Amino acid sequence: MTMGTEKIDHIGIAVKSIDEKLVFYSELLGLKYEGSEEVAEQKVKTAFLKVGESNLELLEPTSPDSAVAKYLESRGEGIHHIALAVNNIEQKIEELIQKGVRMIDEKPRIGAHNKKIAFIHPKSTGGILLEICEEQLI
Repeated sequence: MTMGTEKIDHIGIAVKSIDEKLVFYSELLGLKYEGSEEVAEQKVKTAFLKVGESNLELLEPTSPDSAVAKYLESRGEGIHHIALAVNNIEQKIEELIQKGVRMIDEKPRIGAHNKKIAFIHPKSTGGILLEICEEQLI
């Protein structure tokens, strides 16, 4: 049985400075700023901007050894990942592994907005870093 993917949850964009980019995305484009938070485990600060049912997630590194800092160093600012909302992340991970998909995270971890997240390795997706995420009921 295939577990469904509900929608594009967000598109992650690596930036050097959230404050600088908020001027463009919020003030110039008119997207609704939903707030910022730090995700200490991932050494990143995030800011979310609403776009219909989805969000843009600006990602600013809080440490030079974070994955986002390394991404910025090698590739510069730009799209970092696409996140797909799923309704049962544990089952989805299991299903993907059974189908031979290479996972970065074989168990979910906690990301921004207290969501369960897991990343699929770009070698399985044709070079795109995909995240799957599940909203947790509080």
